[in-house]
Amino acid sequence: MPRFRSLDLMAEMSSCPRTRIKFCGITRLIDALSAVELGVDALGFVFYQASPRWITPQVAREIVRALPPFVSTVGLFVNAPLAELREIVATTGIDVVQFHGRETAAECAASPRPYVKVVRMEPGLDLPALATTYRTARALLVDTYDPVLPGGTGRVFDWSRIPASRDFPVILAGGLSAANVAEALSIVRPYAVDVSGGIESSKGIKDPVKMQAFITEVKNFERDA
Repeated sequence: MPRFRSLDLMAEMSSCPRTRIKFCGITRLIDALSAVELGVDALGFVFYQASPRWITPQVAREIVRALPPFVSTVGLFVNAPLAELREIVATTGIDVVQFHGRETAAECAASPRPYVKVVRMEPGLDLPALATTYRTARALLVDTYDPVLPGGTGRVFDWSRIPASRDFPVILAGGLSAANVAEALSIVRPYAVDVSGGIESSKGIKDPVKMQAFITEVKNFERDA
């Protein structure tokens, strides 16, 4: 049994071979509802004002309230003060907190919701060691490293750096699109995939054709695996 609990609160990772899909950077209700209709598992909202996909807690709250049941909602934070984080969680009603900065294990453990810790794959990083450090996380989200940007680079990294044998759930992010997600799944076999720019017509505006293509590629891979 994995040391971590899965992002999906309904089941354990060991009994859920299907790849979960998260669409991040949601800014509009129409995009959220389109994603849900297509079968997405989770929607991400960026509460980091420097991001072009930033959304106010008030707008996020209205989107969350309009969603049908059994869709997970995730709030992305970057080094946010705990008081601010708690206020946004209470306002929006999101299900999961995604820590995307330099938050310590103790800071993450203080989250008012189950959390995912983002790991940017900088040179020399020891992923299993970080899994031990952040053992209370529901999963590690692995993303492309950039010395300036905390995320949203639109670039992939060397997927072979993720250990094939691991006892913690991995959510794969970083430059994914319909064009490369099948290859990524074949190499990493993640618990879930997280995409933002790869399904957009412009930053923060989702493209329904690209969303459909991404989900289709994931489902086709699973059918053929």
